[in-house]
Amino acid sequence: MLALAGVGCVALQPAEAVAAPSELPSELGYNYGKQESPRVLAMGGALRALSNSTEALYENPANMAATRVYHFAGVVQLVPQADRQSYGATAVDSVVSKSRLAGGVTGVWSQQDSDGLDRKFRDLRLGFAYPFSDNFMFGASGRYFTLSQEGPLRLKDGSSHPLRAGTGLVNTEIVKDITFDAGVTLKPIPELAFAVVGNNLTDPGHGFLPLQFGAGIGYGNQDFSLEVDAVNDFTTYGDTTSVLMGGGELLIADHYSARGGYRYDEALDVSAVSGGIGYVNREFSVDLSVRRSLGELAATWIAFGFKYHLESTGLTGGGY
Repeated sequence: MLALAGVGCVALQPAEAVAAPSELPSELGYNYGKQESPRVLAMGGALRALSNSTEALYENPANMAATRVYHFAGVVQLVPQADRQSYGATAVDSVVSKSRLAGGVTGVWSQQDSDGLDRKFRDLRLGFAYPFSDNFMFGASGRYFTLSQEGPLRLKDGSSHPLRAGTGLVNTEIVKDITFDAGVTLKPIPELAFAVVGNNLTDPGHGFLPLQFGAGIGYGNQDFSLEVDAVNDFTTYGDTTSVLMGGGELLIADHYSARGGYRYDEALDVSAVSGGIGYVNREFSVDLSVRRSLGELAATWIAFGFKYHLESTGLTGGGY
């Protein structure tokens, strides 16, 4: 990039411009270390009860057993104002095992505020779920997480705080932890689901992997769904704080989906609205979603995802 001292100096005085760090609180862009698919993002994050397929590995591992699928997915998430980018791939199989045991594996690489905080983190997970009946499912996922950080945190009031989460060292991982999530889903009738999920249950003791407990209630069928979730965070801010979420989706003409949602983060006092669209057929699906936080801490999240349905080929013995 060239900084121009004047029109006549374009060729004579090039200079490298220095990009500015993000002015948003570090916690906003980090978003509790969550990795959200387009479907989750569009519904405000409310998908603990009605998630399935590859979304379930992150939202509620029990729901990997909710449907009979063998899916591969790729996701890209961008937050321009926070200078965050995430790239991930996930595979979930609930078809091959004759015992109905479902399993999934995923990996995500993320970078946040490269010109200020300069945070990089990697999130690897392996999970399993089992449907004890059509009404009750349990699942758990192990998580290996590493993070490096070279700059100070930026707080909500705009100040920098080098010690709050620990200033990193160059090319050194300041976090390297193994933890796990677990969830249960109860379906008294096929359309109604109740879920409880615990995240980072080893309680690593820092805000990069906060101990959280969440619950969701969802109602849906093949054409539409509605869900409301609430999550308590016990670590990130030193006190217990909550995030409230709600969302819905509608399937149109068997192939096109429209989604919307709302989310309120108590700790940051930030509301956000979201929406998304998607296309699905027997072989694959594509989704695009956007979330916008409101008020002084305005930022935009963009998520794009592609999912391939391996069971549609018949190679796994499963069905669509």
